[in-house]
Amino acid sequence: MLLNTFDWLFMILFFILSLAIGLAVTKRAGRSSEDFFVSGRSMPWWLLGISMVATTFSTDTPNLVTDIVRTHGVAGNWVWFAFLITGMITVFIYARLWKRSRVLTDIEFYELRYSGKTAAFLRGFRALYLGLLFNIVIMATVTLAAIKIGGVLLGISPVTTVVISGSIVVIYSTLGGLTGVLITDFFQFFVAMFGAFAVAVYAVKLPQVGGLSNLITHPAVRTKISLLPNFSDMNTLMAIFVIPLAVQWWAAWYPGAEPGGGGYIAQRMFAAKNEDHAIGATFLFNVTHYALRPWPWIIVALASMIVFPDLASLRKAFPHVDPSIIKNDMAYPAMISFLPHGLLGVVVTSLTAAYMSTISTHLNWGASYIVNDFYKRFIKPGASEKELVLVGRISTLFLMIIAGIFALLLSNALQAFHLILQIGAGTGLLFLLRWFWWRINAISELTAMIVSFVVAVFFSVYEKLGFTRLKTWQEFTIGVVITTISWVVATYLSRPTEEKTLLKFYKLVKPGGPGWNGFIKRTQERDLETELSKGWEVPSSLLNVFLGCIIVYSTLFSVGLLLTGKNVEGAITTAIAILASFALAKNWKRKSPI
Repeated sequence: MLLNTFDWLFMILFFILSLAIGLAVTKRAGRSSEDFFVSGRSMPWWLLGISMVATTFSTDTPNLVTDIVRTHGVAGNWVWFAFLITGMITVFIYARLWKRSRVLTDIEFYELRYSGKTAAFLRGFRALYLGLLFNIVIMATVTLAAIKIGGVLLGISPVTTVVISGSIVVIYSTLGGLTGVLITDFFQFFVAMFGAFAVAVYAVKLPQVGGLSNLITHPAVRTKISLLPNFSDMNTLMAIFVIPLAVQWWAAWYPGAEPGGGGYIAQRMFAAKNEDHAIGATFLFNVTHYALRPWPWIIVALASMIVFPDLASLRKAFPHVDPSIIKNDMAYPAMISFLPHGLLGVVVTSLTAAYMSTISTHLNWGASYIVNDFYKRFIKPGASEKELVLVGRISTLFLMIIAGIFALLLSNALQAFHLILQIGAGTGLLFLLRWFWWRINAISELTAMIVSFVVAVFFSVYEKLGFTRLKTWQEFTIGVVITTISWVVATYLSRPTEEKTLLKFYKLVKPGGPGWNGFIKRTQERDLETELSKGWEVPSSLLNVFLGCIIVYSTLFSVGLLLTGKNVEGAITTAIAILASFALAKNWKRKSPI
């Protein structure tokens, strides 16, 4: 279904706005690497929080949710709903710690916390490992979704989609740096959300669906609509509910939901005015991301099960699209194809906005690693700020080109999701504990990274070696166990971080806790000027974490229950959310002494 003149006009105006923002802040972004990558550390919480939400809402996100719902039902989304626990822990425990560290990137943390050549190697290697490898996989997944949307709605080839979409976002990302990304994200978020709700409303009104009441009672949907899985199906229960809630949230590294914060979430915290703004930004992100945004996508996914009950129906409806990339995730753009002109242009623009917000963030974030943690640290330590900004802009272009090429090799979003989870399996606990246990060192992190990667590679080929295929959740759990044991053993067998480095880190960040008591007491015996923290923030913060999770999950359930006509249950969960909000507001004001 091709866009008409009005549709294209709306898109062109949005592109002009995005480019204008990049041009408007080009001078500011070019002043220094700190301005280019963390906006001079002067951004307000609401802008940073909305930017986080915009970044995690990309063209592949509704596709991924649609794939999950069509495969495992609404309850299947617990594979990512569970990451809320990680998010709330970041809000109330780690946001303050990151802001106090004063680093430019979370990779720079390695030489703040650890010492020696191993720490330097780890910093450089992780800069390329995450800034290039992981970053490119994520951007390729996002671009894959753009390819499918371009094929379904515009009838254009994958290469054409990559060239056009990539060119626009690269231009304003290289011009405006993070400030340009943040301001553009603000407008992109509201356009994207309007588009998501518009698609949901129109999908429900399709003649094949016949309204919301018919949707939730349809035989194809009735068994898929519950937010809780079937507890009698043990394999599914373990895969989509038990393992995510019991293990995945603390054990796996995943972009946007890193245990302890990291990546572009940490970058936004570094850009905040102060600790309170860092906390407010991450809290706004988690509430919006998990409680308010999923349902429009879920409704469209459920409606697609009536309109396109299987892959054969999708292939029949879109014969011009390569059959190899027609998977369940393609049902979302397929539903968009029913929209009338005018609204179609708005929705396609909203998806373009979602794509641009995610890609621009990943380009700036990845470039920050390449510039600050590789080029400046190892290639040219004396580089001027002007040169660093130039290298950042060149890196931005390079990342987009490689991601576009890799996108042409993928087939569906869920495929990449599981790959990233498996590679990061077992590393999460280390990221949580490294702030509070002095004994963890660079060897610990290096071991976790290597072992988790080797295990992921093994699980990608072991069936070809004659081994019996395991369930995805079994592979993940085994990877967590092996990786965790490996890095804990390596911690005890290797030398601790140098004392002066640990003292500097402790005085700067003030993590506190029993994991530092032994180390601090030994240094006091040698008359070194240090003392134990007067209090530990974590115990009181855990109550806030719990209340935050209750608020979000209750709100999530409330919306679902009210949509399906269960008004009494919906009222109860709404009341729980309100009570938890009052309790959180009261407890949030109580700050433990540092």
